[in-house]
Amino acid sequence: MTHRYARPLVVKYGGNAMTEQPAGEADQILSEISRLWRGGNPVVLVHGGGPEIDRALSARGVASERLDGMRVTDARALEITEAVLCGSVNKRIVRACLALGLPAVGISGQDAGMLVAARAVAVSGADLGYVGSIDAVEVRLIRTLLEARFLPVVAPLAVARDASHGYNVNADLAAGALAAALEASAFVVVTNVARVLRDYDDPTSGIERLKSEEALRFASSEACRSSMKPKLLAAGTAARDGAGAAYICAAKPNAIACALAGDATIVSAA
Repeated sequence: MTHRYARPLVVKYGGNAMTEQPAGEADQILSEISRLWRGGNPVVLVHGGGPEIDRALSARGVASERLDGMRVTDARALEITEAVLCGSVNKRIVRACLALGLPAVGISGQDAGMLVAARAVAVSGADLGYVGSIDAVEVRLIRTLLEARFLPVVAPLAVARDASHGYNVNADLAAGALAAALEASAFVVVTNVARVLRDYDDPTSGIERLKSEEALRFASSEACRSSMKPKLLAAGTAARDGAGAAYICAAKPNAIACALAGDATIVSAA
């Protein structure tokens, strides 16, 4: 198999979307990625894992708190987060990909210093602990894997600049940073909602299209709620900084193809 496109498709597969897949059936998003891959399209998959992290923290008696859509992470929570993302979630996705014939390789943003981060601070000024704000992106490892015809499956973790410790980074922001650095043909955020809502309380207020600067402004407004903030921020940044366009869509059969055909909130550079 020879890939026809130098620019990969970057797909962010959210933890909530993963948990809503029908039990006992092949994962519909991974099945679609398999079809894309076999058609010659290189893909980078960045996954979340929030619900599993929540369960693991609860089982160990560690309180879970979110600010601005990001998880407050102390040293114990970071240890559990790394174990869940790199161990349980990442390797389960790799196994599912292998079962579909995909040559998946599981890595994290810490590998080869792919994602370097500094300590993040909430909009309110509150300390988020070991939550990172991405400072630098190094994509040589991903490019090497793609050129060797492997499919990178990336857990959203970063490393401190001095490599003294890791950081928990928001999966949407990690995926958006990688999409921009790779100059992805497209960046697709697969979540549990069909579109970004202009009015959170009105399910008919889905937004069809935004320019990157409009997306970034809306992401910073009070109208954009909770976990949609980092998704829209990631989409706006990716489209502005190098990706062809960004798409936010719901998990369903042929979700990626439908999003690329317009069934999504589409964020373009201009």
